[in-house]
Amino acid sequence: MSNISALFEKIVSIISTYSWLSDTLDILLITLLFYSIFKMISDSRALTFAKGIFVFVVLYGIVTLLNMQASSYLFKTVFDNILLILVVIFAPEIRKLLENMGKTTKAISSLKGIISKTTYNQKATEYNERVDKAVNEIFRAVSDMSDKRIGALMVFEKDTPLGEIAERGTKLDAEITSEMIGNIFYPKAPLHDGAAIIRDCKLYAAGCILPLTSRPISSDLGTRHRAAVGMSEQSDALVLVISEETGAISIARNGHLTRNITDGEAREKLLEFLKIPVGGDKRGK
Repeated sequence: MSNISALFEKIVSIISTYSWLSDTLDILLITLLFYSIFKMISDSRALTFAKGIFVFVVLYGIVTLLNMQASSYLFKTVFDNILLILVVIFAPEIRKLLENMGKTTKAISSLKGIISKTTYNQKATEYNERVDKAVNEIFRAVSDMSDKRIGALMVFEKDTPLGEIAERGTKLDAEITSEMIGNIFYPKAPLHDGAAIIRDCKLYAAGCILPLTSRPISSDLGTRHRAAVGMSEQSDALVLVISEETGAISIARNGHLTRNITDGEAREKLLEFLKIPVGGDKRGK
């Protein structure tokens, strides 16, 4: 009976000291944080690590209860450095979470500086015309390279800046023409093995080295496809790949590779990715 009374008193104490504004916001913030972390890892390799950590915690509890001194010392050493270990293991996922938070902040701040609808629509229309012109030039080259089985790798930047990747290659900042793209990926050209980065309808850089995915992909795919998937995992870019062996066209986005599509299908996907709706937001450009 005394235990029940003590529990009741504790509940009353908590309720009496509860601040409906700050404590409610505190609970909502923690809930949102845990939900974001769970959503971040639920569709990635981090989920496997999370399961492993859970098993590790259970084992630590067992060895502690059984007073297994050597094992307890080992587990305690690991737990003392758990924060550093988690940062190392989940570095890509943490980076992605922070990038998403940055995009949300950017979207909120952009509302404060909204320009008139007429002016925006005019700018959006002009931008979409540039997209049409650039994509037409790109797919004149893509169709030709696909027919001739010339390998190519093109990264179309969106909200995530790829300046760090561009630094690994050769800066161009040139207008897009089919001849320029054909020259870059010509098999004997010095830049053909790397990726070209397209920024704001311009050839921003070429010969760039992309991060490779650590996930298993089909054994008939080579380094270009692994790099395409890896780049799409670490950014919100769309990556177009042409196979050197078959001439097949593939597109990587958000860590997923869509293989063996026609140049017409790839063109439509790219236009949908790059164009902005008239009367809408320019998606970070």
